[in-house]
Amino acid sequence: MPVSVFIAIAVVVAILVAARWGWSWFSYRGSRVVTCPENHRPAGVALNAARAASTAFVGSPNLRLSTCSRWPEKAGCGQECLREIQEAPGDCLVRNIAARWYAGKVCAGCGKPIHVEWGASQPALISADHESLEWHQVPADKLFETLESSAPVCFACHMANKLVREHPDLAIERHRSGSM
Repeated sequence: MPVSVFIAIAVVVAILVAARWGWSWFSYRGSRVVTCPENHRPAGVALNAARAASTAFVGSPNLRLSTCSRWPEKAGCGQECLREIQEAPGDCLVRNIAARWYAGKVCAGCGKPIHVEWGASQPALISADHESLEWHQVPADKLFETLESSAPVCFACHMANKLVREHPDLAIERHRSGSM
């Protein structure tokens, strides 16, 4: 066989390996909320997605935490919380918990149904003190208590609230009945 066929086969194999690794990495990344086995309270964690994806090629992935909200004080723990992630990996992802929370809800500002899109225009939360929060502002270990005391807000209302709060000289706030 000519050398070009071997090169073509090697390129195809490399692309397939990279695609498999990328898909595995994508499925193991993201902030998660688990119940800490030591104190039975929520803890915000993230997996070492690169390690999990790399070890998934030879069998079951080797899961290890890369961050935990209880570290550095409890950094030497046995990471028993990984069992919870192994049993239901998608159930503890923050973005999935949030999507379930938004399901069937309407915006506290405009009353329109919330459509969850995890891109640039994602929905937010309005706290009890009427401040809108983006998801990256909510610590994973405080997620459930934040959801209990907050209301959903669409991206447009969140941005309007943020504009009024951060640049009051550029906005005119007109109150509507039932608005934030």
